[in-house]
Amino acid sequence: MGKPGGARRLTRIFTLTAAVAGLALSSAVAAPAGTAEGAIPGVDEIVHSPNLRQLANLPHQAPFTSPVGTDIAFTKDHAIVGNYDGFVIYDIKNPARPKIVSQVLCPGGQNDVSVSGDLLFLSTDSSRSDSSCNSVAQPASIKESWEGIKVFNIKDLAHPKYVAAVETDCGSHTHTLVPDNKSRDLYLYVSSYAPAANLPDCLPPHDKISIVKVPVDHPEQSAVVAKPLLFPDGGNPGGPNPDGTNRSATTGCHDLTSYPQKDVMAGACMGDGMLWDIKDRLNPRVLDRVQDTNFAFWHSATFNNAGTKVIFTDELGGGGMATCLAKFGSTRGADGIYDIKGRGDKRKLEFKSYFKIPRLQAENENCVAHNGSLIPTLFGDYMVQSWYQGGVSVWDFTDSAHPKEIAFWERGPLEATGNKTGGTWSAYYYNGYIYSSDIVKGFDVLELRDWRTATAKLNHYNQFNPQTQPHYGLF
Repeated sequence: MGKPGGARRLTRIFTLTAAVAGLALSSAVAAPAGTAEGAIPGVDEIVHSPNLRQLANLPHQAPFTSPVGTDIAFTKDHAIVGNYDGFVIYDIKNPARPKIVSQVLCPGGQNDVSVSGDLLFLSTDSSRSDSSCNSVAQPASIKESWEGIKVFNIKDLAHPKYVAAVETDCGSHTHTLVPDNKSRDLYLYVSSYAPAANLPDCLPPHDKISIVKVPVDHPEQSAVVAKPLLFPDGGNPGGPNPDGTNRSATTGCHDLTSYPQKDVMAGACMGDGMLWDIKDRLNPRVLDRVQDTNFAFWHSATFNNAGTKVIFTDELGGGGMATCLAKFGSTRGADGIYDIKGRGDKRKLEFKSYFKIPRLQAENENCVAHNGSLIPTLFGDYMVQSWYQGGVSVWDFTDSAHPKEIAFWERGPLEATGNKTGGTWSAYYYNGYIYSSDIVKGFDVLELRDWRTATAKLNHYNQFNPQTQPHYGLF
């Protein structure tokens, strides 16, 4: 993040203070706009708290009208949104009027994305006939099938160029970018799972991640350079829950979040929550591992800016189930908040509380904790997060033991009686606005106006990958 000069900094602070005074009267959480308090909104009806409003929606455009919209990465005035069939680059210079710059058809779900300079990385976790963008689906039981990382050059955002492909064991469900601490090179920590005896490139045991090295000056030479073993005991064996759901067994990791400045990483690894030291980039060391019988599937993680807390999400039902119902309570399909206690190699994860959106959803709305990011405020810990058809939630975890929602925005069910999967996949704060990738509805832009988060307007990124957390602050 750039560091503004002192005079400019003070001007911005005084301007912001005046704005905060104006927001104070309007930012308290009140009854939702658009429907009676506590009622399930109608099909496609938008409801929201007074302090969070929609600025824009850009629906999916052909050829991406059927596939699923997934994760988001940001570079300067652009958002790059993954899609099961490729990716879309949006111009967000005017957040109220986003425009499509280019669409790249390159099938291979999930196509989660990250960006660094002129390089864009995609995760492919669906077995393909080859690594090209013309590939077709092919069973993973065929040795020649391909899954892994794709690398694009996006110097010309209107005409991205495919420059490299790296096959990884069990594919790449997600990946996390980590800059080398000794050179300009990059590392991609690849998460994958679900091995089987009949999958030649995904054989059990799969108690590891793959690390891909990307030479920035020669990305075509990208290759797997390490496969660290992180679950020597096999990880959590999983098991059934009384309500008929299951706790996942650990056969790899689903998602990793790095905090490079502090040389730490949080691993959401199916049946386990992990804290790693990554000072030695090729040899991550496990500092602590936690399990929770309320967690069905450890899905993703977020640090606070101080690096003293980690939020883990539980994707109960895999994202396709209605878990925001009374029968699941407030501790299932929720976030788990952990404080990091101790120093150095003695750092441990200490559970503090759960957070789940307080609004019940319809029985035909898939809803569970999903992807989000910090809101870079100067004071307190705030996060914006996707909950599929539960919408976008902004919540305060400054007090780890007593988290609370401060804003929300959501659509009603996609159908009156059907069970169509949809909702927001990822919601991230970037340079003053919240951007959401909706599985069905496309690209949403929201504006949060709340005195508690107003100082986030002081922060500006040139690039942002939510799973590679930057440190922020005025100094």
